[in-house]
Amino acid sequence: MPDLFPRLTHADSRPALFIGDEAWTYAELAGAALEHAALLERNGVEAGDRVAVWAQPDLCTAAAMIGNAVAGVATVPLNPKLGSSELAHIYDDSVPKLAFCAEGHDVPHEVAAVPSLRAAYSPDGASLPALPIDESPALVLYTSGTTGPPKGVVLTRRNIAANLDALAEAWEWTERDTVVHSLPLIHAHGLVLGLLGSLRVGGALHYVPRFTPKSVGEALVDPRHEQTMLFAVPTMFHRIAEAAEHDGGLRDALCRSRLLVSGSAGLSLREHQRVQTLTGRGVHERYGLTETLINCGVPASQAPMPGYVGPPLPGVELKLVDDQRQEIDAYDDQTIGEVVVRSAAVFAGYLNREDATAAVLDEEGWFHTGDLGTRSERGAIRILGRRSTDLIKTGGYRVGAGEIEACLLEHPSVREVAVVGIPDEDLGQRIAAFVVLRPGEDEDSAALTGFVAERLSPHKRPREVHFTTELPRNAMGKVQKKLLAPASGG
Repeated sequence: MPDLFPRLTHADSRPALFIGDEAWTYAELAGAALEHAALLERNGVEAGDRVAVWAQPDLCTAAAMIGNAVAGVATVPLNPKLGSSELAHIYDDSVPKLAFCAEGHDVPHEVAAVPSLRAAYSPDGASLPALPIDESPALVLYTSGTTGPPKGVVLTRRNIAANLDALAEAWEWTERDTVVHSLPLIHAHGLVLGLLGSLRVGGALHYVPRFTPKSVGEALVDPRHEQTMLFAVPTMFHRIAEAAEHDGGLRDALCRSRLLVSGSAGLSLREHQRVQTLTGRGVHERYGLTETLINCGVPASQAPMPGYVGPPLPGVELKLVDDQRQEIDAYDDQTIGEVVVRSAAVFAGYLNREDATAAVLDEEGWFHTGDLGTRSERGAIRILGRRSTDLIKTGGYRVGAGEIEACLLEHPSVREVAVVGIPDEDLGQRIAAFVVLRPGEDEDSAALTGFVAERLSPHKRPREVHFTTELPRNAMGKVQKKLLAPASGG
């Protein structure tokens, strides 16, 4: 499709957005986006500028982001939970011309802003001009900053369109689908896939502002939707499955959804089995990064592949490389390598950081993800974690933390676990497991280490087990391992 959002170019009365108790049709969304573009012009914003939008769960947030595209400016989504120093860094780095926040939502910091978006819009119904798919920057998404100050990832219209079209093919995603999700509108999963993906295929998004299993279940069976797809992260699937064990209506809602999609972190085999047992259907996983968008995904035409994120998407080249960045030609599901990808979805670079871009994007266009994986005989990728935190070199062996975590999650007493490598004078690194037990279970480190030693090679057993009440996570539910063991490293 040469137009980024064809249905908005020929807008009609078909539903586009459901957020909380409010809804807009495509014509209403297009009208509001045009009002926003006019507001930008009145405030002196020009094509090529950057405009920040507080990513509040509001129809006007979506209108502002689409209106920015109409005006030819790049959107910098701002997390409503940003701290003052984080916000200052993003402002200094991206230098937005203006910042917007939907009326009725609090702006957590004093910034230059036009806060009353809803008062500025009169969505009477209209159609947008065609938005060409080109190299124009569309989004600047900031990374989590785990290895330094957050970096601004510049994604172009071509990056977004290429990835969404590949996902539409893999997931058989059409205008009949309404995506249900409760993910932050600041990341690739919630914003690019959930919002922009729904609009690109001409379907709808039902956004649940505050995640609860009940609210998600109600959205999945909303009679206004022809069919639904659920996008969630593993923590959400865990909570949904727990609730569904006691709620027949929620089980039915999961059964009725056309596709259940998990991402942002690996879904444990136990949670896969749990959902399968409850509903008779499984969860399809996908794998991506902010800089590359989605690289792999289990196609809708295939059964879920617990433990794997599927093959590369159409149009994505993928290879594994060793420490010297030499290709590993192995399909044995055992040999560990860094995942490297090349596609039209790979970002344009880090804003103001040519050095950081050059470190991960080589001259041939291959992006070095920093993620560890193996590849099966049929080409399915298994992600083992980050090279910086999840490759453990112990006693001369290379061990993936994800493999040990998956094993420990099979133990009946373990609810959650994170495995790291801690510096050791003898081994180089020793394997340590941080474990959250199920309620009522006793702390028995010997039982857990023995459980791993029986199922995996002896050198993969944890040398330490630390019991904790919870694991530190970011907004997307990913475990922040550096907060567990500051002295650990790869």
